[in-house]
Parts: sequence; C-alpha cells; structure tokens
Amino acid sequence: MPVTADQIREALRRVIDPELGKDLVTLGMIKDIKIDGGRLQLGVELTTPGCPMKDRIAADIDREVKKVDGVKEIAIDWSARVRETPRLSNALPGVKNAIAVGAGKGGVGKSTIAVLTAYGLAREGAKVGLLDADVYGPSIPKMLGLESQKPTAHGERILPVEAHGLRVISMAFFVEPERAVVWRGPMASGALQQFIRQVDWGELDYLIIDLPPGTGDIPLTLAQTIPLTGAVIVCTPQEVALLDAVKALRMYQQLNIDILGIVENMSYFRAPDTGQEYDLFGRGGAKKAAERVGVPFLGEIPINIAIRIAGDQGNPAANFEKTDEATRAAILSYVRTLAGQVSVHNMSADRPVELKIT
Repeated sequence: MPVTADQIREALRRVIDPELGKDLVTLGMIKDIKIDGGRLQLGVELTTPGCPMKDRIAADIDREVKKVDGVKEIAIDWSARVRETPRLSNALPGVKNAIAVGAGKGGVGKSTIAVLTAYGLAREGAKVGLLDADVYGPSIPKMLGLESQKPTAHGERILPVEAHGLRVISMAFFVEPERAVVWRGPMASGALQQFIRQVDWGELDYLIIDLPPGTGDIPLTLAQTIPLTGAVIVCTPQEVALLDAVKALRMYQQLNIDILGIVENMSYFRAPDTGQEYDLFGRGGAKKAAERVGVPFLGEIPINIAIRIAGDQGNPAANFEKTDEATRAAILSYVRTLAGQVSVHNMSADRPVELKIT
C-alpha cells in the first residue's frame, strides 16, 4: 500500500518537542509533507534559528516516521521563525522579543554576557539588536569596536549603528569619551525611554537590553515601558554575588517580569597548557540558586583570556573563533538554551496548523 499523508501526520504526533512539551503537529512546526513513493520530504519550522534540540528532534522524526510501512528515506527541510512575545509589537513595532540582561552587582561580566548573547543569536541566524541601557557606565560600544561611531537620524527617528550583524544603541554614542554622565534618576529613565521609543529598530527577532547593575530606576522604567519577554540574571559563583543576584531576580519578579534563567559567569578557569580546571570563585552556586528559587539554569561561562581580549579589541566574533573548543561549546550551549527558553515562554497552547501535502 502507498504511504499516505495521514500516516505520516500520525507518526509525527508521536514526536514531542523536548522543551515545549507538545508534538510537532500540534505546535504547527510541520509545514510541508511531500511523498514520492518510499521517499518522504518534510518541511519543519523551528521556533528559533538556534534551537538547542534540533538534532534530537531530527532523530525522533527519523525513528517514528520509519515505523510507517513503505517509508525508506526521509529528508528534512529546516526553517525557523522566532515566535513573538504577546503585546510587545504594540510598544515596539517589528521587535518580536525584548530580553533584559541584569545583575545584582557590578563586576560579574553582565555586559560581556549581553554581547555574547546578542552576537551568538545573530551568529545562529537571528535578527538582533543590542540596547546599552547602562546609562552611567556604557561599555557596549567599546566591546564592539564602535567608539568612533555615531547614530544617524531619519526624520524624527534615530537609526542604530549597525556592526557585526547587530543594531546597536548606547549612551556612549552621545557623550564625549571619558565624560561622566551625572544625572538624577528621572533623566536616566527619560534617556532609556527615548532609546526604546525613538529608535528605529526595524525587524528584530531579539532585542537584548544590557541593564545597569542593581535594582534602581532603569529596570523599573523598562518594566513600565514595554512588556519584556523576560530577564536573564548574571552572577558569579561566590556567595556574596549570589545574594545580590537573587535580590535582582526577586525585583524582576515583583515587576511581573518572567525570569528566563540564571547564567554563571567566570564559573571556572581551564589552564591552557594542562587543561586542568580551577574553581577560582567556587563553582555551581548559580545552578543551586536557580534550583532553589525555581528558575531555569542557562549554563556556565568560564574565565577565558580570549573572551577578555575580544572585549578589549571590540571583536565579538573572536569569542567564537579564537576561544578553545570547550569554551566555545559552553557559550553556544548558553545561547541556544536561552533561545529555547524564549520559545517556551512564547508558545501558546494552541496554534493553527497549516500543512501543504503533495
């Protein structure tokens, strides 16, 4: 008997997205079914270009579909469409997700994580913007090699600086180098609102927002201005950093901002000559804290000289090209895990399913 589309569809209902917890058909991820004798061609649409479960989904498709009598060969055409945060488009037209990167205290590498997040998502194929909302201590332009750049204007809209596949805005673009920004809270909050409302971000899958450390006016203004997708909390392993990180986490929860997860930065040091790992600040504290407060743990980023050099030289690509294999894998794992958490956040219970069957 020839293979039918109904048989394939039923087989695909047994393939569960590991993160979203529903089958591919119900989630609307199967976009095309083509049958040519014993050869099957599927169109599968992922919820992010950096899907961390792509290989597992492919293996599960292969296993379940080959249970159908007559299927000899399976080819998958992958695509991706990032799902959007509900109501965000009303506040930021064209922006699907806005992710705050925050920390309870300074010195934990929050801006480094923001750059790794933004560039990593862009490297996976997403359209990404990076908003440096650390008004008093903007460092993103330095880390991207953009100190001499200035945004342009189109009518009453500010056009972000574009570099490294990112669209970038920072207070550092508007003040002289080494000049301190001495503003009271309302002025800083006003600047942030301008960055959000008057910048022409265009079409973005993700807008990464690097916040100042602590629990001050800027996070409050951000929460009141746009419906954020969620927040990423950055901390280092030692207890004093974790105490402040949990305070920041509780602040976001108090503001009704979902916590996408905690990432442990400077988690360990791997000696380049011996490969031995040293836990300079302890290790695993962020994971334990995440488990204790009931939020996802996004991963561990080690101390690595190449990451420091990449930031100093304004070359974010070096984080992926000049780090050792283990560090690169840790960064990619973090970026993809975060992308997966965004998909979990955004996927509604029921989505319309449109299949083309030929």
